[in-house]
Order: sequence, then C-alpha cells, then structure tokens
Amino acid sequence: MTRLPDRAGGGTGAGSGAGTGSGTGPGGAVRGTVGASASASAASSEDGVPPDLLRRFTTAERWVHRASAALMGVAIVTAAFLYLPALAELVGRRRLLVIVHEWSGVLLPLPLLAGLASKAFRADLDRLNRFATYDWRWLSRAVRRVPGPRVSGKFNAGQKLYASFMAGAVLVMLGTGIVMWFPYLTPLVWRTGSTFVHDWLAIFIGVLVIGHIGMAVRDPDARRALRTGFADRRWARREHPLWEKENPPPGE
Repeated sequence: MTRLPDRAGGGTGAGSGAGTGSGTGPGGAVRGTVGASASASAASSEDGVPPDLLRRFTTAERWVHRASAALMGVAIVTAAFLYLPALAELVGRRRLLVIVHEWSGVLLPLPLLAGLASKAFRADLDRLNRFATYDWRWLSRAVRRVPGPRVSGKFNAGQKLYASFMAGAVLVMLGTGIVMWFPYLTPLVWRTGSTFVHDWLAIFIGVLVIGHIGMAVRDPDARRALRTGFADRRWARREHPLWEKENPPPGE
C-alpha cells in the first residue's frame, strides 16, 4: 500500500480563527495574512499534503504506468500499420516498423520489473491480486448496471480484472512474438499456432485498451491522481470508500 502522509496535528480551526479576527487597519491585515499562512501550514501534513487529498500513487508507480502505456501504445500502433492494408500503404519503411514493433513488445515487461524495487508498487500489486467479497458484489452490480455507489478498496473489481488479464496477455504476446521473430527455432505447427494466438489476442488487447482510455477520459479525478499522485478525498470516498476509510483525514 502506498505510504500516506502522517496525520497533521492541530488542524484548521485555530489558524483560520486568527486569520479572521480583528481585521481593521494595517495591523489587522498583517495578522490576517499571518493567520491564514499559519492555518494553511497547520492543515497540511508533514510532507505538505493537504488533508483533502490522499496520496494514491508514488512517483515510481506513476512512471511505471507511463512507461508501460508508452510501450503498449507503440506496439498497438505499429501492429495496426503492419496488419491493416489501408494503413500499411501509408508507410514506406515496413522493416523499420517491424523492428520497432518487436522491440516495444520485448521491452514491455521491463517497467513492471523495475517497479518491483518500489515498496509502494509491490503493495499495490498485492492489492490487485486479492479479490475480496465486496469485489464480487461490485462486479455483480456493474454487470447488472445497478445504479448507486459500489463498495471497493483502492482498486475496484474491474481494475483488478483488467490488470490481471493484461499481465497474462503480455506474457502470451511476448512468447508467441518470440516464436514469430525466430521462426527457425520452432516447428511449423508452433509458428502457425503462435501467429493465430498473437493476432487475435492483439485485437482483443486493442479493444480493451481503447475501453480503458475511454473510461479514463470520463474520470478526470482518476487522471489527476495518475498525473500528480494525489486523489481528491471526496472522489475517493465516492469511488473507493474502503480505501478512504483506511486513511482518515487529520484530526479524526
């Protein structure tokens, strides 16, 4: 689990009172400014995080996601230009596309492996690998499109299933891709089967990635958490209530 800021001591009350006290004249204005600054400092935790925010991802976790997304994007785009005739006609250096596609696929697991050096990343992997009772309820409500809030932890059931599938799919794509890359190492039946699996799985991955991006576009708070590492507490309370309860605001 990502390490969250330690609770701040004495919160927002005293500072704001000082800022709104006797505010007439130059002295009052100075006291108001000093009081407001003191309030802002007191309301923040020791590492400067305001109480209305939650640390969702560390810098290492965000870079793992960015690097993985970049490599996956390159692999999908180059695959589209290699396999769709309408796009293939637009590219003159097909061999270069093949090389870029091959190496983007081979390098795809590296960000994940590098992220294992991060304790917070390993903790989030542990969360993703655990499917609790409330995850099944979340999934049931999502499939039946039941309106209303759905209980989840830091990651909901949909995110867990997506992460698990993509992790397995990347390994399958890597294995089948290597067979296609070095055809002389395996018999014909292996090469035929690998090509079939690789092509159809690539289409399925492409559809899922497009859906993943579409959901992210509709959720600006989730995008902000990936971009900055911090999530709005109100959003967390609405979308991931169990995780928010694990990390109460300062003073509670």
